[in-house]
Amino acid sequence: MLDLNFVRDHIPQIEQMLRNRGMNPDAVLKDFRTIDAQRRQAIQSAETVRAERNRLSAEIPKMQKAGQDASQLIADAKDMRVQIQELEKAAEEYDSRMSEVLVGIPNMPHDSVPVGKSAEDNVEVRRWGSPPNFDFTPKPHWDLGEQLGILDLQRAVKVTGGRFAVYWDQGAKLERALANFMLDVHTKEHGYTEVLPPFMVNSDSMYGTGQLPKFAEDLFRVPHGERDLWLVPTAEVPVTNLYRDEVLDNAKLPISLTAYTPCFRSEAGSYGKDVRGIIRQHQFQKVELVKFSRPEESYEQLEKLTHDAEEILQKLGLHYRVVVLCTSDMSFSSAKTYDLEVWLPGQQLFREISSCSNFESFQARRATIRYRSEEKKKPSFVHTLNGSGLAVGRTWLAILENYQQADGSVIVPEVLRPYMGTDRIAPRSM
Repeated sequence: MLDLNFVRDHIPQIEQMLRNRGMNPDAVLKDFRTIDAQRRQAIQSAETVRAERNRLSAEIPKMQKAGQDASQLIADAKDMRVQIQELEKAAEEYDSRMSEVLVGIPNMPHDSVPVGKSAEDNVEVRRWGSPPNFDFTPKPHWDLGEQLGILDLQRAVKVTGGRFAVYWDQGAKLERALANFMLDVHTKEHGYTEVLPPFMVNSDSMYGTGQLPKFAEDLFRVPHGERDLWLVPTAEVPVTNLYRDEVLDNAKLPISLTAYTPCFRSEAGSYGKDVRGIIRQHQFQKVELVKFSRPEESYEQLEKLTHDAEEILQKLGLHYRVVVLCTSDMSFSSAKTYDLEVWLPGQQLFREISSCSNFESFQARRATIRYRSEEKKKPSFVHTLNGSGLAVGRTWLAILENYQQADGSVIVPEVLRPYMGTDRIAPRSM
């Protein structure tokens, strides 16, 4: 969430930012100026009446001590008390309306973010590796998985429904191997601390990272007594909220955490897209990277986090590219995002496998995550960052497509062989 004073003082910049994000400023800001003026007027009027009532309250005992009639002043003071209560109630109502406007305003993009209207305007930063060469026509992962007997979408439909998957034998083992490999690299080589968070969170947690209230339809809600719980759409939500309403020790920043969780998304509005295979699922697994940083170091930390995610792809020998997202393709909460896109030869295209973002203080302000620097006594908001390190399912399918052989088998990347106990995935019977 943006600071109220910042929004008030930068309305033209906010309006241009919204246009750059492909949003209608009038629909987002609504009657911000009117609400803000009414709110400030109610607060000022309450303070004025309170000051006058305080003056009367001090005058009344003086008059009574002098034997003068203070009944009118007493009556006036009672009337003023009612006025103050009414003005304070009005101010609270304007506060509520103001909060509704503020939570609907997305983050300000960093100056280095390209302005664009769609994903077509994202800018490629670099590439790593080369696409594999085949002397046969490579197949997509949905054909490979079925022929190998390791990916079963039909039984997933029977058990649950569409956009779910069942992994068999070496397919299940490959998923587990990838998660363990990623966690080992990030904890042993990149300095992250592993955490296993809950897979359901409360509404405050969803609000803190920006999923609520705007994106409720994209989430899986679980009614629980008198409150709602939510299946996590990403480990970003529970891990970031571990420090909600806390003041962090400056000496411990940056804090780097990694977590493996299942992720659940309703994919509202995406029906008809990526219907084949496991590109877009209601449930998928992911290793997440989360950082809490001092503001002056957060963009340096974004580069490091992105490199940490890239190194997983490099160790797996997967060709990929890095793109910086334009203003219209960024997430609601992000100030700058790099997408890592892996090459999929069975589909002859690049697919996103990680998004690495700096949210600056946007999430920290919503979740009240602060730190106290050595120079300042008043706590300041930290900057939060996160990225996939990586999406396990998409890495799974990238390995199938990139390491497929003419006989239908799949070579296991060397770094995964200690986890898999084999160097090849061969066909099996369902």
